[in-house]
Amino acid sequence: MINRQWLVIVLCACSCINFAQNSENPQSEKEVQNVIDFEGDTPYEIDPLVPARAAFYSAILPGLGQAYNKKYWKIPIVWGAIGTGIYFYNSNNKLYKRYRSAYKRRLAGFTDDEFFGTTEVPIVSNEGLIRAQQSLRRNSELSLLITIGLYALNIIDANVDAHLLQWNVDKNLAIRPHIDFETPEASSQMGLTLNFNF
Repeated sequence: MINRQWLVIVLCACSCINFAQNSENPQSEKEVQNVIDFEGDTPYEIDPLVPARAAFYSAILPGLGQAYNKKYWKIPIVWGAIGTGIYFYNSNNKLYKRYRSAYKRRLAGFTDDEFFGTTEVPIVSNEGLIRAQQSLRRNSELSLLITIGLYALNIIDANVDAHLLQWNVDKNLAIRPHIDFETPEASSQMGLTLNFNF
């Protein structure tokens, strides 16, 4: 069973790896690349550390990288997804412990657990307790893995979103549908045109 100590170790390792990637970048935070805006010929600034910074913030606190990117509507989605995974992990883990303690008491010879009932015949048999433990343990581990995956997806989303915020999307770089009408044949042809205006 994956316990909470392993979860803390995995989360700390992800944060340290991301922090190490930030510190390996030889450029200082104040050093900025200048790029020419084709529309007005005025330079605008691109900070290459913004995506790494957004990912680092999301690794520290899920949703913080989305706030850094000013995509505030994503924060409830991130918290809801990760919170749901944590909720299912905790509920499956609590049920697993209940069935486990009842099974241990049965092995010790007691018949006073919550699944035995008041009659001579138990409500849940020993085999049922074993199957319930196996199923709940599998569900709690699956919930934990899904939660870790959602946490990683939160970091990736913040990083990719910060990259796309600095992408050049002016009018001169566009793919537009194009309809060409040929007069002699009175027919039309459809296609796509890719225009680069310098």
